[in-house]
Amino acid sequence: MTLLELENVTASYGHAQVLHGISFQVGDNDAIGILGANGAGKSTTLRAISGMVQVGGKITFDGTDITGFRPDKVASLGIAHVPEGRGTIGDLTVRDNLRVGAYLRKDKKVADDIELCLDLFPNLRERIGSNASALSGGEQQMLAISRAIMAKPRLILLDEASLGLAPSTAQNVYRAIRRLRTEQGVAMVVVEQNAMLAFSVVDHAIVLETGSTSLAGSRDELMGMDEVRRAYLGG
Repeated sequence: MTLLELENVTASYGHAQVLHGISFQVGDNDAIGILGANGAGKSTTLRAISGMVQVGGKITFDGTDITGFRPDKVASLGIAHVPEGRGTIGDLTVRDNLRVGAYLRKDKKVADDIELCLDLFPNLRERIGSNASALSGGEQQMLAISRAIMAKPRLILLDEASLGLAPSTAQNVYRAIRRLRTEQGVAMVVVEQNAMLAFSVVDHAIVLETGSTSLAGSRDELMGMDEVRRAYLGG
């Protein structure tokens, strides 16, 4: 079943067009990666889905045309966006940041999902009473992902989850992301500079070049392409 579909999507900041007709699908419980150089339009693609930029074309989520929806409306439908730069609330504790992530929920399982987050990211359990501003960069990234989990989304948009992290910390973060996908069945769109980390999670990927799709295929197909190995895999 197709959960998310982009059809010939364009995106602009004012008069500057950044995306030039992007199309792809994400199935229920599926994960797709978006690769590309800086400025290729990767983050803008996520912002287009989230309703944060001017868009053309068509974006459909779970059968609903969400093109042009406001970010709060997109979030209420079950799409959580973890932006580059993390965006935690520094003056709130880890626990309160997690509670803020669940602010749209009406169910009674918030405490259970806080426990899920602490199981995925044991570092946060140790810092549960600390303000987010006191966390390391890796812990802040863990908290940002956990806040997204607390919204109980069907789709998570992950923007550069390994950016600025030590390799061992990035591996820990992606280990939790893989668990989130396999154990909780959350669909994902993963923007990532580190292609090996992205390929450890996703089934399919597209490669953007100046706002257009230059390559697309399964993980194995892309990993076998010389241009992908040279540009993203160090081969």
